[in-house]
Amino acid sequence: MTTAFEPLNFAGVTVNNRIVMSPMTRSRAYGPGQSPTEATALYYAQRASAGLIVSEGIQPSVVGQGYPDTPGLHSSAQVEAWRKVTDAVHEKGGVIFAQLMHTGRIGHPSLLPEGVTSVAPSAVAADTKVFTAEGLQPCVTPKALTPAEIQGTIADFVSAARNAIAAGFDGVEIHGANGYLIQQFLSDNANLRDDEWGGTIQGRIRFGAEVAKAVTDAIGAHRVGFRISPGNPLNDIVESDLPNLYGELLTALSPLGLAYVHLMEGPDRELTLQLRKQWQGTFILNPFTHPNPTGLDALSLVEDGTADAVAFGALFIANPDLPQRLQQGGPFATPDPATFYGGDEQGYTDYPALG
Repeated sequence: MTTAFEPLNFAGVTVNNRIVMSPMTRSRAYGPGQSPTEATALYYAQRASAGLIVSEGIQPSVVGQGYPDTPGLHSSAQVEAWRKVTDAVHEKGGVIFAQLMHTGRIGHPSLLPEGVTSVAPSAVAADTKVFTAEGLQPCVTPKALTPAEIQGTIADFVSAARNAIAAGFDGVEIHGANGYLIQQFLSDNANLRDDEWGGTIQGRIRFGAEVAKAVTDAIGAHRVGFRISPGNPLNDIVESDLPNLYGELLTALSPLGLAYVHLMEGPDRELTLQLRKQWQGTFILNPFTHPNPTGLDALSLVEDGTADAVAFGALFIANPDLPQRLQQGGPFATPDPATFYGGDEQGYTDYPALG
């Protein structure tokens, strides 16, 4: 029986365990040009005992930003700043992937330079609100991407992936989940296109598949993961025929030889098991445990073969040495959602020591 504390070989390296730190937006990119700071390096280095760290979402372009103070990987200043983060993680023996997150229609004009407008598959506003410096604001109607602009957006992902490698990341995770741009292309209500980028299932999966192929061609498949969240309604997403939609997406991704697929699970475990069976590569599962954070019980998902590795989110913020705590059965500090975002320093150094 395989356990979560055994090594796992992927991405060209062997990681020490099968406990993954999930990507979590922190909105603390206070450095020049929305770049990480020394506090960011400390934050990730403290959590380097994870088998794999997946960074907070990083926008691949200016227009890909949807929240205040989120970092980018589209300028030389950002690359230099991230190199300090990856160096700190590697000095602690860790492995870290950059999550590339284009938020698409989730955003607000106040977050973007003057004259820049959020983009999406179709000109349909998301029925939700986003954080801004002035508080919660409704999303506005985005600009529908032209076919040429779609190709330009794919090129932005490629450029950001190359920048990630230049910054010392071990790889990248393409964010195809949580209602952001790639999942907007997959959806029924955000993608109303009738060209080759919409309409049929094959059309709706095309953007995500072509982003993955272009990025793997640029930096190598062993350095590329892909995150999905089938049926997740976050950010006003509606999807139908999930088994076929995501089955076709995985079919398109399979020949690429990706490092992994990372599934953020909904309440349908049967769908998870179907996709797990279909995907022949490494399968990371962020299990559905709502309303509680993923905890000790999730380790059994590696033992019974449901997943090759398990991703933990909120518990990693409160317990930077989480793998050790899991192996010892606790104790666990309770995550405080009030410290997840913003300028406070909790979550970086303020956590109880193991007894």
